[in-house]
Amino acid sequence: QVQLVESGGGLVQAGGSLRLSCAASGSIFSINTMGWYRQAPGKQRELVATITGYGNTNYAASVKGRFTISRDNAKNTVYLQMNSLKPEDTAIYYCNTRARPYRFSNEDDYWGQGTQVTVSS
Repeated sequence: QVQLVESGGGLVQAGGSLRLSCAASGSIFSINTMGWYRQAPGKQRELVATITGYGNTNYAASVKGRFTISRDNAKNTVYLQMNSLKPEDTAIYYCNTRARPYRFSNEDDYWGQGTQVTVSS
């Protein structure tokens, strides 16, 4: 199966920057979309940004212009560069990928364990 391991979270002051990374490993035949979601305390998980294998991106309105998603297909890794961070960006950030572990298997969604991002005011 596909495993996702995130890194790069932490504590930062408002206006600062962080860069998250997520590497996919395990049995991987193909990877379609990769993306980041986040969940703040007491709130539902929400989309932050996604990127297709062709590099097409999609952002939540709340992060557009501040966050940049990118991926390295050779490394099966997706990144999230977060600039001009705000306290409301505080959440657990989860990596997601839609992937096919074997040639004849169906595509499925896989999730990382999450990484905490805390932005202090």
